[in-house]
Amino acid sequence: MDINKSNFKVLVAYVDQHKHTQREVANQTDLSLGLVNSIVTDMKKDGLIDDAGIMTSAGLDALKPYQVDNAIIMAAGMSSRFAPLSYEKPKALLNVKGEVLIEREIRQLQEAGIHDITIVVGYMKEKLYYLADKFNVKIVVNEDYYRYNNTSTLMCVLDRLKNTYICSSDNYFKENVFEKYVFSSYYAAIYAEGKTEEYCLKTEKSGRIKEVTIGGEDAWYMCGHVYWNHDFSDKFKKILVDSYGEMETKTQLWENLYMKHLKELDLYIHKYPKDAIKEFDSLEELRVFDKNYLRNGDSKILKNISKILNCKDEDITGIVPIKSGLTNVSFKFEVDGKSYVYRHPGQGTEKYINRASEAESMQVAKELHLDDTFVYIDAKEGWKISRYIDNARLLDYENEDQVKQALQMIHKLHTSNMKTNCTFDFWKEIDGFYTSIKEAQRDDFEGIDDLKSLMAQVKSCVEKDQTEKCLCHCDCYNPNFLIDDNDNMYLIDWEYSGMCDPAGDIGTFIACSPYTMDQADQVIAWYLGHTPSKEEVRHFLGYVSIASYYWFVWSLYQDCVGKPVGEWQYLWYKSTKAYAKRTIQLYKEQSL
Repeated sequence: MDINKSNFKVLVAYVDQHKHTQREVANQTDLSLGLVNSIVTDMKKDGLIDDAGIMTSAGLDALKPYQVDNAIIMAAGMSSRFAPLSYEKPKALLNVKGEVLIEREIRQLQEAGIHDITIVVGYMKEKLYYLADKFNVKIVVNEDYYRYNNTSTLMCVLDRLKNTYICSSDNYFKENVFEKYVFSSYYAAIYAEGKTEEYCLKTEKSGRIKEVTIGGEDAWYMCGHVYWNHDFSDKFKKILVDSYGEMETKTQLWENLYMKHLKELDLYIHKYPKDAIKEFDSLEELRVFDKNYLRNGDSKILKNISKILNCKDEDITGIVPIKSGLTNVSFKFEVDGKSYVYRHPGQGTEKYINRASEAESMQVAKELHLDDTFVYIDAKEGWKISRYIDNARLLDYENEDQVKQALQMIHKLHTSNMKTNCTFDFWKEIDGFYTSIKEAQRDDFEGIDDLKSLMAQVKSCVEKDQTEKCLCHCDCYNPNFLIDDNDNMYLIDWEYSGMCDPAGDIGTFIACSPYTMDQADQVIAWYLGHTPSKEEVRHFLGYVSIASYYWFVWSLYQDCVGKPVGEWQYLWYKSTKAYAKRTIQLYKEQSL
């Protein structure tokens, strides 16, 4: 017999090899008793069910095309929205109502008879390796998790996509949603009353999804797991492979690629009650579901905040991730009506950032009233708490008053006679980055030897000046100058700070600006507070070249770790050469 959806439901009801009454089957399948009677009669004629109401081997064979082959659990991403818990461990390992999220999901899959389970890991992958031994699952590592989206995860398991459940590692299913046999490909959906920013679905009468919109109102939206049958998997794999060379495909969700090919891919809606599937997008949502997180967030970060601000975990509210920088991740939070920022050091930054130096410099910055937002920094681990500046504006390089104010702050630091036990050596840092990019085979481009030779000449020139070192910020560019509603300016983020040539700060200030060389000369004069001598001009311009070179090589390193900086890399490259040539010429002219 041809198996339609109703026949399938009835056949599955008999799969446990127990005798069932037709009324029991009707209740189980939500089909009318008359329809069940008719289907069962046909199945008996076709030998799928015997006269005693027990499924035959022929019945099991008829179900084989619908049997789930395996499950893929996507657990590679960081889930940065789930600050601060996701800063410490993968979201999949959150303990919710006494169970680890991913462990609960694995158990539910196995209880449904699905034992071929693959977990794709990436972020803090070593914390998930234990699952292989504990649950006899397979582990696949996605090395691209930090640079691309979940399409990169699917690329890692192309050969495993068959009749497959695709699951997120952080879903909580109140009841077991998984089944051993599934009729057609589907996406789980929950109904949203009112407006939502989720992926909303419109369907044909058959339930086939015909339109997906990002955002909607009073709509069913994608939530939870998805099931792909062989036909869907085969078609989607081809589309994914053919388009994966495009950056758009790599950086977007697989759902976005599906949306572009709706007509080719048959995916049906599977509606679930509102509370059947939970996706926790924030700690606040988890606290509502699991009250234990009010008293104990199971987080070292929350305990750090509680200790410094003398509060309890439940007093820490309003947690909102702040867009990740290139070296750190941060989130805003509130305690007793006051807003703060918690800065968490990024992975790998210990290779090139001296947190002890930063801690010393932060104390100086507070004493000099250069950064009154500073509350506390851990000199060993690098985490930091600061006051949050409402409506903060960045320094505008085109605003003369703001630029002069910023330069005065830098000059105040340089002339404070404050010292720390740490130094910042541009050349040592550059050499360190070159070591890393050489390992990644990114140091062999045309012209690099000429660039190195050019900068060696600049180094020889400026070092002849024997300028006395002072405490420098070493990252003086406009995002690190914040301005509040009262026009107060703060110089923040002292990660690179240390004893250095003061021209290095002005070099960075200019290297990261849109200024022409004539404007650069003016900035140097504003900083010095007088018309600079020829010797001062050449020295400061030399450090514009050195700073540009540093940031260029730094950007190559960022490329290697999946954090490209965009067009600034080329701008720094050009600036390095232009200022180097002018510097060398000035030193030659003045030596004659």
